[in-house]
Amino acid sequence: MRKLLPSFFTLDFFLLCSSSFLFFSSFNMIIPELPSYLTSLGGEEYKGLIIALFTLSAGLSRPFSGKLADKIGRIPVMMVGASVCFVVGLLYPILSFVGGFLFLRFMHGFSAGFTPTGASAYVADIVPFQKRGEAMGIQSLFGSMGMAAGPAIGGWVATFWPIDVLFYLSAFTAIFSILILWRLRETLEDKVPLSAGLFKLKRDEIIEKRVLVPSGILFLAVFSFGVVLTIVPDFSSHLGIQNKGLFFAVFTLSSLGIRLIAGRTSDRYGRVPVMRVASLTMIAAMTLMAFAESKTILLASGVLFGSAVGMYSPTTAAWVVDLSLDKFRGRALATMYIALEGGIGIGAIVSGYLFANNPENFRLVFLSSAATAGLAFVALIFVKRDRKATNPQ
Repeated sequence: MRKLLPSFFTLDFFLLCSSSFLFFSSFNMIIPELPSYLTSLGGEEYKGLIIALFTLSAGLSRPFSGKLADKIGRIPVMMVGASVCFVVGLLYPILSFVGGFLFLRFMHGFSAGFTPTGASAYVADIVPFQKRGEAMGIQSLFGSMGMAAGPAIGGWVATFWPIDVLFYLSAFTAIFSILILWRLRETLEDKVPLSAGLFKLKRDEIIEKRVLVPSGILFLAVFSFGVVLTIVPDFSSHLGIQNKGLFFAVFTLSSLGIRLIAGRTSDRYGRVPVMRVASLTMIAAMTLMAFAESKTILLASGVLFGSAVGMYSPTTAAWVVDLSLDKFRGRALATMYIALEGGIGIGAIVSGYLFANNPENFRLVFLSSAATAGLAFVALIFVKRDRKATNPQ
């Protein structure tokens, strides 16, 4: 009888995917409301820092999360990230002033610096090489559903209740993510006890050189993500869209199905061809967004944007794992995520600077991100091999 599900779709894989769904829901449900919340605190000139501080701390924590994932295990690293989501969510209503808010945005980023690194390494541990892209696609699918559900729920909650209720909901969603992780079995075989010495990084433990090419391309690709996270909430209001989480829900939902197709296609035809299509789609999305003058056109650009993200995410992760050594898998994925956070953070800072709270600058911001996506495509033209056919180990 033909199998209806891939062989890697075990209980542990399903639990990991469920935990990822709740984790991404937790910190994404507050994002659409943060620009207006910061404005209400008197910090409207710091909107670019909402995402930039988050991604900065996530990037700074990646070398540590990568090393710890390779030393003490994948599950402890995932639990640290989810625990940060819980604690910080509870503190937002308490530190309700500009300085306190920006401090918490910085601290909140450590959650994204830990959990995705451990989760990606866990998937790579339990999935055969020839199914890696497909598995990464399914796992990221659940994360994307969380990214879609979170803003949609957050926008709805903020419509009826004070934002403090939204912060508490975000915190307790993270708790359920943690509870699921307790059920998983650890996949790292040669674990070492946690010690202070593990937090001392040598120069060669920060970046995995084997994966610099895909990580650099991802850096250019996700510049647009930082732009979207920072500018689209205000752009939505400018176009008269009341629920600022609507765009985020649309682009995330549009990325769901294509993740499976992209992952499976990259397993068969290679990572680079899929990445090239993703880059062209991102250029189209940001260009259309730049000329959007209605809700319909903005949401149409969101569909294209989500499609590009849905192709980038599993394909880049699979490409990075392809190029990495088993013993440095956590470090390799951490390098990829450093590039991810760097691109998003710089995109957020640059877009906040270019926008300067002036609606006339929306088009300039979006066209700038389209140009950056174009640089990613140009770089991919010169990449001839991605080592997708055989496991190098």
